[in-house]
Amino acid sequence: MRELEVYGQAGAHLEKVCALLRQRILEVVSAKGGHLSSSLGATELIVGLHSVFDKDKHPFIFDTSHQAYAHKLLTGRFESFDTLRQINGLSGFCRPSESPYDYFIAGHSSTAISVGVGAAKAYALKGIASVPVVMVGDGSLSAGLAYEALNELGDRKYPLVILLNDNEMSIAKPIGAISNALSQLMAGPLYQSLRDKIKIILKSMPEGVNYLANRLEESFKLITPGILFEELGISYMGPIDGHDLEAIVQALKLAKETKGPLLIHAQTTKGKGYKIAEGPYEKWHGVGPFDLATGLPKSVKDSSKPLSPTEVYSKVLSEHAAQDTKIVGVTAAMPGGTGLGKLMDTYPDRFWDVGIAEQHAVTSMAALAKEGFKPFVSVYSTFLQRAFDQIVHDVGIMSLPVKFAIDRAGIVGEDGETHQGLLDIAYLRSIPSMTLLAPRDNATLEHAIAFAQGYDAGPCAFRYPRGGWLLPEGVFEARPYAHGRSVLLQKGGDILFIGYGNGVGRAYQTMKILAQEGLEIALLDLCFLKPLDAHLKEVLPRYPKIYVFSDSYRLNGVGSALLEYLAEINHFPTLFKSFELPDLFILHGNSALIEQSLGIDPASLAQKVREDL
Repeated sequence: MRELEVYGQAGAHLEKVCALLRQRILEVVSAKGGHLSSSLGATELIVGLHSVFDKDKHPFIFDTSHQAYAHKLLTGRFESFDTLRQINGLSGFCRPSESPYDYFIAGHSSTAISVGVGAAKAYALKGIASVPVVMVGDGSLSAGLAYEALNELGDRKYPLVILLNDNEMSIAKPIGAISNALSQLMAGPLYQSLRDKIKIILKSMPEGVNYLANRLEESFKLITPGILFEELGISYMGPIDGHDLEAIVQALKLAKETKGPLLIHAQTTKGKGYKIAEGPYEKWHGVGPFDLATGLPKSVKDSSKPLSPTEVYSKVLSEHAAQDTKIVGVTAAMPGGTGLGKLMDTYPDRFWDVGIAEQHAVTSMAALAKEGFKPFVSVYSTFLQRAFDQIVHDVGIMSLPVKFAIDRAGIVGEDGETHQGLLDIAYLRSIPSMTLLAPRDNATLEHAIAFAQGYDAGPCAFRYPRGGWLLPEGVFEARPYAHGRSVLLQKGGDILFIGYGNGVGRAYQTMKILAQEGLEIALLDLCFLKPLDAHLKEVLPRYPKIYVFSDSYRLNGVGSALLEYLAEINHFPTLFKSFELPDLFILHGNSALIEQSLGIDPASLAQKVREDL
């Protein structure tokens, strides 16, 4: 659109661009869903970046990038924005294969500063004058990776502009009106220019004067939020109003001329421009379709439907925690998403949100396990992989009884390849001392929680899907878990379907289709992937045709574990096939459509079985 083609012009025109971008974001997200409040809050900052820095020369690096919708709209994707998060449409995050202006993939938090340092190193080696520009949220600074990057950046002094989008709280809360006035002064050109001149003059002054002048500057910093960054060797500017375009543009123009690393601290309001969503409301971070006039969701939860696995986990763990004071728990910035928020409210001394710090979450729970507590780590599958070394080194080697409740396991849909929960089986299976189990429905999820509570021989992990189960509730009786034991749910002819977790439901749905054609098929719930049931050596040889169903990758997955077992017992069926996912990153889109495209929906799987037979 013409308005966006000339966004580089200053003044009131930039305000009009911001209004146009917000209108488009609200129009699409209210219809399709997506990350709303963070993108609305970052609009002025992104417009300011694009107006000051040439996108063809300076890479824009977004942390997590769910706040980057305005960037997408400003880089040739205004008209196609209504395909957001749809299959074959625009990603909800930055994606280099989608646009040359998306410098780096960004679905997990706290990576941007590290990427920016790497880009700055590359430009130094190539002799390129471009300055990378990083935009990071205050929440992302709770992860260690950000500080590892800041530590090197402050030492090496590469040219790098970091725009800190502080949309919830200050990094260090300013103290009173004097501090705020000083911070505004420090953001202005007079202070920045004066400080540089003083540094030049002081080089020729006696040591005592130099010391006093430095102490004077440090005394100002002590009552400003910038001391942390200044002490790391990174120049600090701010805080500035992240919705004041004039202040933003002024600060960015100064930053553009900086020779070393500079952080601009901008304070913003989440949901800015849409009154209903303005403020630090978690429910407006990621939303489904909603009515713009009222803010109410377009799809109302059907009270007759079963609870989601996350809701069951929250409810049942709370019941156990009321009876067992040794139960504790942690989440990494996802109290609502993992269902731990209610437990944090009820038991604030036993359940914690540690921010975006999965590594710390796991290691701190390892210490609690060592002290005799029963820690539950509530985490999305995609985020647990951030703490792999901690699971190995701090939990696994000492066989500490930490319980991993893995939410969003399997295909999760619109968030795409950075969020699919498909790797946990592969890497957890490789860890000695780890026990892996997977419930098939809400009833068995309750038993999985009870099993984890009582299991103290080592770490265990149980996984469950987003939204709901493929297996209807009550189809098969749910019994308490016995360690390492599988369950034959239905006897049949010479074909055996083996399901693990939500794969049991996929196998059942496929079996129903084939049963209408007269095929008798046995169904086994594996229950435990590690250890595998020793009794399988008696069960598996009865079936010459075996099919495996699991919402995980085929490589090092459930079928792989079973083939290893079959080799050990020297039994090789006539036909063995895994219907797990192929070795590729699964893109974004509606989960059902993604499954159809991969050929793992029940109708496609039934056809594959027909072809084999």
